[in-house]
Amino acid sequence: MGSTTSTRNGTWRNWGGNVGARPAREVTPASVEELAAAVRRAAEDGLRVKAVGTGHSFTSIAATDGVMIRPDLLTGIRGIDRDAMTVTVEAGTPLKRLNVALAREGLSLTNMGDIMEQTVSGATSTGTHGTGRESASIAAQIKGLELVTADGSVLTCSEKENPEVFAAARIGLGALGIVTAITFAVEPVFLLTAREEPMAFERVLAEFDRLWAENEHFEFYWFPHTGNTNTKRNNRSAGPEEPVGRLSGWFEDEFLSNGVFQVANWVGRAVPATIPVIARISSRALSARTYTDIPYKVFTSPRRVRFVEMEYAVPRAALVDTLRELKAMVDRSGLRVSFPVEVRTAPADDITLSTASGRDSAYVAVHMFRGTPYQRYFTAAERVFTAHGGRPHWGKLHTRDAAYFAGVYPRFAEFTALRDRLDPQRLFQNDYLRRVLGA
Repeated sequence: MGSTTSTRNGTWRNWGGNVGARPAREVTPASVEELAAAVRRAAEDGLRVKAVGTGHSFTSIAATDGVMIRPDLLTGIRGIDRDAMTVTVEAGTPLKRLNVALAREGLSLTNMGDIMEQTVSGATSTGTHGTGRESASIAAQIKGLELVTADGSVLTCSEKENPEVFAAARIGLGALGIVTAITFAVEPVFLLTAREEPMAFERVLAEFDRLWAENEHFEFYWFPHTGNTNTKRNNRSAGPEEPVGRLSGWFEDEFLSNGVFQVANWVGRAVPATIPVIARISSRALSARTYTDIPYKVFTSPRRVRFVEMEYAVPRAALVDTLRELKAMVDRSGLRVSFPVEVRTAPADDITLSTASGRDSAYVAVHMFRGTPYQRYFTAAERVFTAHGGRPHWGKLHTRDAAYFAGVYPRFAEFTALRDRLDPQRLFQNDYLRRVLGA
């Protein structure tokens, strides 16, 4: 999943190409003080303010016709505390850069999503997650953060300092202020052994509880129009380190998973009737493999084929029923779906608007190749997800509004009350936040 956004003729576009915005002005502050000044000036000029990272959200969460803050210069590590085992990093730092820097220091995050192009603030503010039996989202690893609020002041928060803000701002949707620095928990770098292998869809569902319980990190991809999945199990290892070979890694991760897959999607977009055949071939293209490496090299992989995505978190206990209903819907619909469905899990956490807030969760993500009509598929999938009380990923396409979220998030009113206190004039408002949080 390459980087990133583009700005042409004053128009900003996200990575997926489905969201555009024409800000009145863009600001790239070189310090927290400059960012705070930009916020105060925007308020004086009557303009809304939004910060944007690398544009990997498919929703318009970062879009604005006011002032767009680009944190490109707010990057790097502020400090590492080896006694507390934390790292404090500037908000605009890409996750890739953070991971590489931590590895040099013999440190690592506990868990990661499957890409690392996003900025740390963008990833956490939208609830980016990986998969884990006990280890939760990236935001759940936050120990402290700093943000510029609507009046231009700088607020620091943690479990002990401004704890009510900390509870919400770890996944703040850009609604509470602009995050300028984040303190993450880290641990000594460790090794993960990844085991990837094809498995029948029905077997995965029948054995899901066991596969989840026996592995620290379990995920799988189901290929619509087939009964096939590719599974991945990641577990800590004593070693030795045995990374994917350079040639085999290029062949499977670049040539097959990106190059050939890109061509297959071009063909499928031009001739949709070919998609079921392509899906059957794709689902058998990758063979089983096992490798051992440091965490970020196991958790993440290159994603260069562009797409749009919807993802919902459902109660983990409802996953099998959800997937059976999703498969039945695809089978009877006549839809042609060229992208696999991704399934992951996360334990319950205590973040106010986390998709895993207060409940063990399973994530089901549906995708469509960029430029392919997706509305019918996503609308039908969303009916399945919402029937199980699903919570959509804040950075991925959905049609839910504040009334729906008030019903699926027990602490929703807590978040909106905090927003009323920190941003009563809605300086950080945009159309997306108006829909999902209310006026």
